Amino acid sequence: MSVVGDGTERGDAGVDEPGWEVDPDDEPGAAVVAAVGRQIKAWREAAGMRAAEFGAAMGYSEDLIYKVEGGRRIPRPEFMDGADGVLGAAGKLAAMKADIAEVRYPKKIRDLARLEARAVELAAYGSHNLHGLLQTEEYARALLGTRRPVLSPDELDRALAGRMARHSIFSRTPAPELSFVQEEATLRRPVGGVAVWRRQLENLLRLSELPFVDIQVMPTARWDHPGTGGRIQVLKFADGSAVGRADDEFAGRPISHPKQLRILELRYGITQARALTPEETQAFIEQVLGET
Repeated sequence: MSVVGDGTERGDAGVDEPGWEVDPDDEPGAAVVAAVGRQIKAWREAAGMRAAEFGAAMGYSEDLIYKVEGGRRIPRPEFMDGADGVLGAAGKLAAMKADIAEVRYPKKIRDLARLEARAVELAAYGSHNLHGLLQTEEYARALLGTRRPVLSPDELDRALAGRMARHSIFSRTPAPELSFVQEEATLRRPVGGVAVWRRQLENLLRLSELPFVDIQVMPTARWDHPGTGGRIQVLKFADGSAVGRADDEFAGRPISHPKQLRILELRYGITQARALTPEETQAFIEQVLGET
C-alpha cells in the first residue's frame, strides 16, 4: 500500500477513503457507527459479495470495507450512496446518512451545536480568537492548524466540518438573537495570511448586516471591563432556561444555576456596554481592511 499526493492510501483493491476515524471515548457515536456498519455488512452478505468484491465495485480497498463494517471508520455520505446502489438497498442504506450526520463530528462539538441549535439568544465575548460562529472555513482551518499537539488530517477535517456545520444557526427560522463582543486583537491578528484575514474581516461585515446579529469590538485601550478574565458565553432557550460558561469562573465548567448565570450576564452586560457600538464596529472593521 502506498500514499498518494492527496494523502489517501491506495491498496491493491482500491482507495482507502480519507474519512473519519471513530473516537473510542465517544460511546454514543461509536454505537451508531457500529450499527451502520452491521447493516452494510448484512446487505453485502445478502447480495452474495465478498468484502474485496464490494470494495472493488465501490472503488475502495478491502481494508476500508472491513473498517466501515466493523464500526472503526465513519462512512462519508458519498460512501453510503455508493453502497446503496452497489448492494441494491433501494434507499435503505442511503437513508442512514441521517444517523451518521452528527456523529461524524467530535462529541464536544456535537454537544455545543445542540445547545446553539436550541438557543433563542446567544451572547459571547472573545478575548483571544474570533468566535467559531464568526469564522470563515479557511480562517478556521488555519486556526485549527495552530493546535499542539498537531491535529492529524482526519482530526482537522472532523473539527473543521463540525465548526462549519454550526453555522446553520444563521439560517434558522425564527432567527435567534446573536450578540458578539470581540477584543480588537482578534480582528487584527492575520490568521492564515493577509488574504485569508481580509476575507474574514469581510465576512464579519456581511454578518453584521444581518438584523439579528450584533458584533462589537472592544478596543485594546479599554481595559476597565470584567471580560479581562477570558471568554464569556451565555445561551438562553425558549423554555426560560439558560446555560453559560466563563474561562475564569466556576472552574470553566458550564453552569445553569440562576444565581451563577446572573453573574455571567452582569459581566457580559458591562463588557458589552464598554465596547464600540455595532455601527462603530462596522466602521472600525472597514478601517482595518483599508490598512491591510
